[in-house]
Amino acid sequence: METRLRQRLAELRVEYEKGRKTLDELESQAANVRATLLRIGGAVQVLEEELGERPLAGESPVSPQKLD
Repeated sequence: METRLRQRLAELRVEYEKGRKTLDELESQAANVRATLLRIGGAVQVLEEELGERPLAGESPVSPQKLD
């Protein structure tokens, strides 16, 4: 019985580490996407200002708060 419990514990530890690694990778990807969207949103805002345009009806302006 103890051998089975130790084996299961070892399996769960491996699975836990895999899950932590996956979560860390996904969080890193999400941060990269947020940074990219922020840069794109800034570029959109600059171009709109240069062109004297406002967002179309129904469009919401790009803002960092919407990226969280």
